[in-house]
Amino acid sequence: MSSGDAAEQSRRFSVLSWEQVQRLDSILGETVPIHGRGNFPTLSVLPRQIVQVVRNRLEEKGIPVRDVKLNGSAASHVLHQDSGLGYKDLDLIFGLELPTDREFRQVKDVVLDCLLDFLPAGVNKDRITPLTLKEAYVQKLVKVCNDTDRWSLISLSNNTGKNVELKFVDSLRRQFEFSVDSFQITLDSLLLFDKCSATPMSESFHPTVLGESMYGDFEEALGHLRRQTIATRSPEEIRGGGLLKYCNLLVRGFRAGSEQEMKCLQRYMCSRFFIDFPDIGEQQRKLEAYLQNHFVGMEHRRYDYLVTLHRVVNESTVCLMGHERRQTLNLISMLALRVLAEQNIIPTVTNVTCYYQPAPYVRDINFNNYYIAHVQPLVPACSNSYQTWLPCN
Repeated sequence: MSSGDAAEQSRRFSVLSWEQVQRLDSILGETVPIHGRGNFPTLSVLPRQIVQVVRNRLEEKGIPVRDVKLNGSAASHVLHQDSGLGYKDLDLIFGLELPTDREFRQVKDVVLDCLLDFLPAGVNKDRITPLTLKEAYVQKLVKVCNDTDRWSLISLSNNTGKNVELKFVDSLRRQFEFSVDSFQITLDSLLLFDKCSATPMSESFHPTVLGESMYGDFEEALGHLRRQTIATRSPEEIRGGGLLKYCNLLVRGFRAGSEQEMKCLQRYMCSRFFIDFPDIGEQQRKLEAYLQNHFVGMEHRRYDYLVTLHRVVNESTVCLMGHERRQTLNLISMLALRVLAEQNIIPTVTNVTCYYQPAPYVRDINFNNYYIAHVQPLVPACSNSYQTWLPCN
């Protein structure tokens, strides 16, 4: 490696301050409930505890863990708590080797077996099978094996949207979407401190904790987080869900560095979204799941989010036939109206029809940027008709 490459690599890393280490310690020590389905009890889990249990059990099975890292919004929150992003899921990355299907199966079995350790005292564990635990406590189970990526994800259920996401990574080519969510914080030194030190942490006595930006330049990415700037590298590699994350950032006050960057990013985001989700049914399922999972406790922002998504798709979609584009815009409008109905801003409706008014008519009544969406009740005998305003094309 040349000196220039070494310098570039070193810029990826930064040692966390005492204040940041304190926030990290607080997150790892915060009890997270894992809610069971049906009659299964809620498990009370400390993130640091489940990391230690899973790691130890994997190594007992002959699968050494290189390191464990905190990723995603929780890592961003540790580095800068006033970014406006907050944090929801706890994304924990276990670095290890997954050369065959056998290791993938072992990882899944280990996690399910570890859940037994967190069941409340008095629960008869003898008749509880791994399949039963999976049905009771696992929200999502993903396995990816291809030429560039080998990883699996086990997401444990939480009814408030704060899922514990355990990701087991052998290789993963793209580990971030935007610079502000590119941070990974290595937990090993802090967890070792837990085991070895009888003296509590203090500003003058605490472990060295290392953070890394997968974006490339740690300080640059941290500057983006502080200034609420949207930036990325190789946007053509970001998968279709990147559009939904991009619009979420916009709603939270983040902006691209320039108008040109914004237009370029939006075109990439929209194109990839429609490549990955070409069917209107897939688009609806993806959007409904995103609204459900990413706006827990922020339901009042869902309408703003959908209006923003409508505008971005309307302005930046260049890869679709006209009817396909209108179909997607109508879907977003329908979801926005549903949100308004759920918030009692408009009466609850069961049948929604959206259509675009001609621009001259809109201009005549001084609503240059809006179209009328009429909501007709399903029962024909009801003569009431409601209307609301949404962004126009």
